[in-house]
Amino acid sequence: MAIGARDYIDQLLVKKYADEKVDNHDALESMVNPEKMLEAMNDVAMLQRNMFALSQKLQMTCYAVNARRARYKEKIAS
Repeated sequence: MAIGARDYIDQLLVKKYADEKVDNHDALESMVNPEKMLEAMNDVAMLQRNMFALSQKLQMTCYAVNARRARYKEKIAS
């Protein structure tokens, strides 16, 4: 798959818009403080990690309780 102008009209459009500038992001000021954004993302990640660890501990505890309470019946061979 080729990238670029494929026909005459596309070539003319490329020539016309080659020097146009759009959305110069270097000149824009961010509306969100990047440090606060990274801090919030870190907090969310830490919360999810802690919830996963808690879920694993709860699962193991429930497994242990169920294993202790289990009553096994002897299987009679036929």
